[in-house]
Amino acid sequence: MSVVGFDLGNESCIVAVARQRGIDVVLNEESKRETPAIVCFGDKQRFIGTAGAASSTMNPKNSISQIKRLLGRKFSDPELQSDLASFPFRVTEGPDGFPLVHVRFLGEERTFTPTQLLAMVLSNLKGIAEGNLNTAVVDCCIGIPVYFSDLQRRAVLDAATIAGLRPLRLFHETTATALAYGIYKTDLPEHDQLNVAFVDVGHASMQVSIVGYKKGQLKMLSHAYDRSLGGRDFDEALFKHFAAKFKEEYKIDVYQNARACLRLRVACEKLKKVLSANPEAPLNIECLMDEKDVRGFIKRDEFEQISAPVLERVKGPLEKALAEAGLTTENVHFVEVVGSGSRVPAIIKIITEFFGKEPRRTMNASECVARGCALQCAILSPTFKVREFQVNDGFPFSIALSWKQDSQTSVPQQTIVFPKGNAIPSIKALTFYKSSTFEVDVLYVDTGDSQIPQKISTYTIGPFQPSKGEKAKLKVKVRLNIHGIVTVDSATMLEEDVEVPVSSANEAPKDTTKMDTDDAPSDPVSGTDVNMHEPKSADTTEAAPAAENGAQDPEEKSVPMETDAKVEPSKRKVKKTSVPVHELVYGALAAVDLQKAVEKEYEMALQDRVMEETKEKKNAVEAYVYDMRNKLYDKYSDFVTSEEKEGLIAKLQEVEDWLYEDGEDETKGVYISKLEELKKTGDPIEARYKEWTERGSAIDQLVYCINSFREAALSNDQKFDHIDVSEKQKAINECSEAEDWLREKKQQQDTLPKHANPVLLVSDLKKKAETLDRFCKPIMTKPKPAPKPQTPPPQTPPPQPETQAPEPQTPEQQQSGSGAAGEPGSEGGVQQASGEQMDMDKPDESAGAAA
Repeated sequence: MSVVGFDLGNESCIVAVARQRGIDVVLNEESKRETPAIVCFGDKQRFIGTAGAASSTMNPKNSISQIKRLLGRKFSDPELQSDLASFPFRVTEGPDGFPLVHVRFLGEERTFTPTQLLAMVLSNLKGIAEGNLNTAVVDCCIGIPVYFSDLQRRAVLDAATIAGLRPLRLFHETTATALAYGIYKTDLPEHDQLNVAFVDVGHASMQVSIVGYKKGQLKMLSHAYDRSLGGRDFDEALFKHFAAKFKEEYKIDVYQNARACLRLRVACEKLKKVLSANPEAPLNIECLMDEKDVRGFIKRDEFEQISAPVLERVKGPLEKALAEAGLTTENVHFVEVVGSGSRVPAIIKIITEFFGKEPRRTMNASECVARGCALQCAILSPTFKVREFQVNDGFPFSIALSWKQDSQTSVPQQTIVFPKGNAIPSIKALTFYKSSTFEVDVLYVDTGDSQIPQKISTYTIGPFQPSKGEKAKLKVKVRLNIHGIVTVDSATMLEEDVEVPVSSANEAPKDTTKMDTDDAPSDPVSGTDVNMHEPKSADTTEAAPAAENGAQDPEEKSVPMETDAKVEPSKRKVKKTSVPVHELVYGALAAVDLQKAVEKEYEMALQDRVMEETKEKKNAVEAYVYDMRNKLYDKYSDFVTSEEKEGLIAKLQEVEDWLYEDGEDETKGVYISKLEELKKTGDPIEARYKEWTERGSAIDQLVYCINSFREAALSNDQKFDHIDVSEKQKAINECSEAEDWLREKKQQQDTLPKHANPVLLVSDLKKKAETLDRFCKPIMTKPKPAPKPQTPPPQTPPPQPETQAPEPQTPEQQQSGSGAAGEPGSEGGVQQASGEQMDMDKPDESAGAAA
């Protein structure tokens, strides 16, 4: 079972795997720890990751990056529109209002959704992990920003499904960082809470979390974020500065050239990194545009001045996180900064001034999320035993359910089911009184984020038929699962059969209804029941127990009923009937479309694999041409005639010319046939050279075998005396026959030139040695016969002495004589017994000594 964590960054991705000795970050095919999140579409295949980054400069319009910014967002989103202005590729609005990316692939115009593009990146990361682990990777944990909406989380799951992955959890990046920090801490307090603030400034977003630690657990106290504040904003500030400067100085407008824009952005990113460690830095780009070389220079103070609008926004998430946690800066014990964008000195200065303490860097700023995801995957996986550490994560938004009271009422009624900070995962139950099919909407409320759409999904509950014509009592189970996705899991109709007559206070509910919400229990991970019933039946209170929380498949409990104190309790039987629930998620990928996307990804992966194999065969032909030509002038020169040499060199030159002209773009089969055609002439030459180099050692081996068996057969050594002379003679004859064969073949071979086909083959020499060994070895290693047993001579009985009365013996004499006069072997038995007794006594003596 694979235990892998993926950090899906906006610019680059990192793969971490769990091993017996800990968490390792996996290297990609270029031996780098970070893999670019880029998909580049070529004429014949896709280039993903490091290959995509290498191709992006030459093919910018078909190189898709920053895929996370497109995922699960409407095309009309203002932030998305702002991002599109800097993208070199074309994005349009799809029929469902979501973005579609246009590329040229396999010679035609194609469109892909952001989910499909993310699946391609995940497939590449999966291949990197599988290449390192040498096993299939399916189970994983994927890091996502805490601000991802329900739709974006579903899109990540769909992308993982397309890529052939099964995420055990979509893990908040802030929580992953907190887990990677806390699980190795052995000095966490048992009672007092240690508060740590984590500031993650990535490529495109900033996330702040405040975490409370105790021994063996962490609790997320607050989340805050700015989804458009990251390292790329500083790059953009530098880009605009130098674009304007070059337009003025060199009269070139880089905005008119996609490749020039890309090169300048890359140069500005490098410049930003240099300014992080130096007070000033130069910028030099050769042939940026119109064959003009450009130069620039900037100081760190000037950089911070042009970045002032970005830096002003850094304090906002810090203040919000601190306020939501209900803490002051004095209550925050440590501040940790992570993320690739956190290395800008101006950001560190702002954080230091805000918290009043110097931020620390105890973790790898780029790898902590991937390590935390791998740790979480190991915790969820049965493969590894991980130190006990409880992760209490909180949901960053409030989720409400909305429904209409009846068909005449247009104003919907709603209740918050999962308040902000609710534990993940969680399950809660609501009780409805309805007479027919009804709809329930799942909504975000009070997000404070205009970019998040309010409505998530709509669930149609029904049809159902109440037994007595009255309104049915329905228990609806709502789940906030481990990925942070809200679903209505099930609906159950509860019908009560009354056995003992009860008071008329329990009459059927009328048309008007109201909502009563039970107070949430003190346990933070408990569920809550919400009961909807009418004012006139208020004497009857439904006391449904809190649903289990924290488990993915809790068992449904029966619902005990309580009546008014004035009414005698009655026995009731509850009949449960499952009610159909139909889901409609706004913007989500339908199951049919998901299956089509899986098939499409498989086809493209197959096409990529075919193209890679074609490249390998083409490279094999090219390598054979160069290698064979060099050897013909070097070590093969004596093993080929001048006519053969000239003919083969001409053929090699012909194939080389073909490779760079007509054969530049051929199929795999054509390259295989070309290589076979060349080898028909080249292989005999190579075989002659190989025979010549190996023949000497093979002859020595056969000669050694002949001499060894002959010497053994002619030897006077006693160990061979038991072998018949006729058998020895057979071995000698076989050795002589092999020697004669070798002498004859060797004489024939010595008369031939090196370029002639050999008559004495290495394979024949080895075969002759094996035949000789099979014949002679059983003869010369024949075991000696076992010696015949000799019959002992008859013994005459000794004369009988006169009988004498035995003298009385003392007890000491009896004891000393018992061993001597015992049966054969009795002495050994006594010694063994005494030895056992001694062994048994040793522990007693040591125990006594210890006492």
